[in-house]
Amino acid sequence: MKHAWTAAIAVALTATVGHAQTKEVTIAYQDMVVPYRMAQESKALEAATGYKINWKQFGGGGEVVKALASGAVQLGEVGSAGIAAAVSRGEPLELFWILDDIGDAEALVAKKGSGITKVADLKGKRIAMPFNSTTHFHTIVALEQAKINPAEVKILNMRPPEVRAAWQRGDIDATFIWDPVLAEVKKDGTLVTTSGQISAATGKATFDGYVANTNWSKSHRDFMVKFVKIMADADAKYRADSKQWKVDGPEVKAIAKWSGSKPEDVLGAIGLYRFPSAKDQAATWLGGGANSIAAKALTATAAFQLSQKQIEKTLPDYSKVVNASYVTEVAK
Repeated sequence: MKHAWTAAIAVALTATVGHAQTKEVTIAYQDMVVPYRMAQESKALEAATGYKINWKQFGGGGEVVKALASGAVQLGEVGSAGIAAAVSRGEPLELFWILDDIGDAEALVAKKGSGITKVADLKGKRIAMPFNSTTHFHTIVALEQAKINPAEVKILNMRPPEVRAAWQRGDIDATFIWDPVLAEVKKDGTLVTTSGQISAATGKATFDGYVANTNWSKSHRDFMVKFVKIMADADAKYRADSKQWKVDGPEVKAIAKWSGSKPEDVLGAIGLYRFPSAKDQAATWLGGGANSIAAKALTATAAFQLSQKQIEKTLPDYSKVVNASYVTEVAK
């Protein structure tokens, strides 16, 4: 009888521990200057879900995808180029939120004195960005539009912190990068073009998105909906109140802390992005199947990556990796 009672206690404890483990998640984030950094600072997600949140910062989308593949993280911020490559390789990921429409928040900037004033001037020059990123994709798109063979340009693979250091040392002539590094290089560089301009000229859009391991998200649906709601609310707060934000205010301080930006650079940097509302995401960005903005962007990006031998095959339908159900529920 004693053994039966002991066994019952052991089973109960195991169930309790198992339940506790399901209430923990590791989320990968990068250094993008976006409104929901305020929610990270205020622990809004922890309060809304009761989960223990382990926030882990990464230097690029490629690193985030590797961490997702290994199971080290369950959700993460990845640019559209990284998402396209990962799902094309068969990684079990779903895109469930558009963190930002990049617009002019990623830009090609050249060192003053480098002789670079237009994309065609990159021939024979050294340009750095993280490989398999949205800026890598748009660098190649811009070069091809300018009829420059990418092989004639010294394209260097560097994470944002490495780009900053290389720029300061004078080791590179240009970079295609995002904030906070973008704000810094603009101070002593020449703006050549932006992702917004390249998208407008070529129809090849880029965005930053949130992806989740599909097995994890399916078994934590309530968490996913609450997470989307918190990000949607943060974006709405930015759209409604940002004109009243101050450099020394709590919103800017939070975004600066989590992104690594300088507070004085935040307002200018965040203004370069566009943040689609939950309704817009449900209707056009994520919703709409193969006609959604996200599915079209992933399809175009993957086709390009295949032509560059960055991936071995493309998917027949990229809408299959886009999950609009969480944002649709939030947008009701």
